[in-house]
Formats: sequence, C-alpha cells, structure tokens
Amino acid sequence: MKYWQQLLFISLSLLATSSQAMSPLPINEDKTPYKTETIWPDITIPWGMVQLPNGKMLATERSGKLWLLTEGKPSIEITGLPKIHQNGQGGLLDIALHPEFSKNQLIYFTYASENETGSNTALMRAKLDVDNNQLVDQKTLYLGEGDSTRGNHYGSRIAVTDEFVYFSIGDRGQRDKNPQNLSLDGGKIYKLNLDGSIPTSNPFYQQANAKKAIYSYGHRNPQGLITLADRNQVWSHEHGPRGGDEVNLIESGKNYGWPVIGYGVNYIGTDYTDITEKEGMEQPKLYWDPSIAPSGMAYISSNKYPQWQGKILLGSMKFGHLVLLEIDNENVVKQTKLLANVGRVRNVIQGNDGYIYLGIDGKGILKLMP
Repeated sequence: MKYWQQLLFISLSLLATSSQAMSPLPINEDKTPYKTETIWPDITIPWGMVQLPNGKMLATERSGKLWLLTEGKPSIEITGLPKIHQNGQGGLLDIALHPEFSKNQLIYFTYASENETGSNTALMRAKLDVDNNQLVDQKTLYLGEGDSTRGNHYGSRIAVTDEFVYFSIGDRGQRDKNPQNLSLDGGKIYKLNLDGSIPTSNPFYQQANAKKAIYSYGHRNPQGLITLADRNQVWSHEHGPRGGDEVNLIESGKNYGWPVIGYGVNYIGTDYTDITEKEGMEQPKLYWDPSIAPSGMAYISSNKYPQWQGKILLGSMKFGHLVLLEIDNENVVKQTKLLANVGRVRNVIQGNDGYIYLGIDGKGILKLMP
C-alpha cells in the first residue's frame, strides 16, 4: 500500500470511529455487605423525601399523602395539599426545601394536577405550618399545559439552588408531539426563580411561541435531577423505553434528542428510531441497555461516607440495587453496583445529618449505615 493510500485508510478509519455510537460503560460490583436500618416502614411508595433542619423528614407518597416523620414516633399526615390526581405514574411526586427554609418554612413539590381534559405535572410552593401540621399560602408556580389522560411520564424531580428551582416534566406519553416542540410542555426540564417568576436569562425567553421556562428539551421521563454547586452543573437521568435509560449533563438550551435519537427500542422490540446521534442533539454521558429504570439522584458530600465523596448515587427500580457514578469534569468515567437486592429503589437522598436515606417501594424509608 502506498503512503498516500495508508494516510487515506487511516483517515477514513478515524472518521468511521468518530461517528460510531457510544458504547455502554461497564459496571463493576461492590459486594461489601453495607447495612441498612428501616426507619419508617409504613410508606408504600416513598416518591419524594427531604430532611428538615431539625432532623425530621418530609416524605411524599404517590397516593397523595404528605408525611412528617420523626424517628421513633408515629408518622403525622400533613394536610392542605391541592387536589391530586392519582393516575398510574401520577400522584404526589417530588419535594424540596426553599434555601431559606429555616426563616420562611417554604417548600416546593410537584404533583399530577387533574383538569377537565386530563392531567399534567404542576409545581407548587407552600408554607409548612408545623404547629398545625398543614400547608398554607399555597401558590402554583407552574402548571404544565397540554393535558393527557394517559397515566405515564409525569417526571418529576426538583432541584433547588440559592437562586433557582429546576424541575422536570416527562413527555406525558406523547413522544412525537411534546419533547421536540418548544411551544409545548412535556419532555422538558424547566428553570424558575425561587418566587416562580421566569429568569430572563432562560435560553428561549426571547423566542416567540416558546415556553419561556424551558431550560432543556428532548427528554423522555426525567426522574433524577441534582445540582452540583461546587461545579456549577446540573445532572439528570431519565427513563428510556426498552433500553436507552440515560444520564445527562444538562446545559442551557440543549436538545437531548428524544425521540429522534436514542439507544433503546420500543417495549415490543420494534425500533422507534434508526439513529443514535444527530447534529444539534446531545449524547448522554452514560446509557444503560438493558434499562435499569433509574430513580432518585444524590450527590454525596458527607464525611460519613468518605469513599463516596464527590460521587453520584442513584437507584435502580428494575434490578433493586444502587449505582455509584464517578464523575471526571463533564463525564461519567466509572459506575459501580452497590447493595444488590436492596429492593425497588424509588428515591435516594443525602439528609442534612449527612446520612443517606433510601426510599424503597413496599419497604418504606431506610437509612444506609456508613
């Protein structure tokens, strides 16, 4: 082979390699028998959890109940919730505290809001009246439009910073309609100011006919959402269909591809797309095939788990274990399976006390012991 032919061959090989779809990241397994302690066993589907400064826990149950939990004492139901539509995957969903909760007692939560034409995901802010165990001063900050009677893909997770509230709404089972259309809700991650107003810095704020609250789009059903303050990053994960669950680094105005590109197939095994990449659409930082049904997401900073500091922890509903992700700058470089057979993990949080808490369907809320 002549020299110029060798160069041409090498160039074509490199070009072919660069255009190939990314490969799944191998998963290691840590077989250390970590212990868990069941703290609150009487919550069936513990969707959202957040720990108050006094150590008590607020937990949502998808059936539409909000609980105030104190270790060693009976659970207290909090009243004052809006009307919640329990519809398949919909119900009372995630919950988060205002960054100045100690002063104002404000919380945020997402839920399925029932309307005449169906239901959609809503974000509400309210004040927690701990003396009377109720919510007061309720204010709907965002109500997804374009209702659906389907009971799937509501999202929804919340991440709060000192300035903003990020939250997700799934595609509501309308993949060919919502995720790629900026004028429609669904299949998006949104960004609001803490008071519910829309930041003028949002990527589509000035764009005619676009939903001004949209931060990113092209999502299927995001059920993990966190912010890493020390890195100024937003991370999310979302459910694919059969294969193609993703972890994404969320950036302003970016399109994450659903359903134009993806790494899975329809539940019945047929293709929904024949491409895994396209110009102008972001590649996931990690994908799973087969799907693991990822759930919850927590950034570990606690010194109670020094071996996990600076890493991300999430759950697998399908396989009943935890996944630990190691991040290097903007990439996932390693994943490790932990606590095999712990149960159907619905949520993972790091509490204010530094402990990791797991919401397990049918088991309640567990504390992961260091």
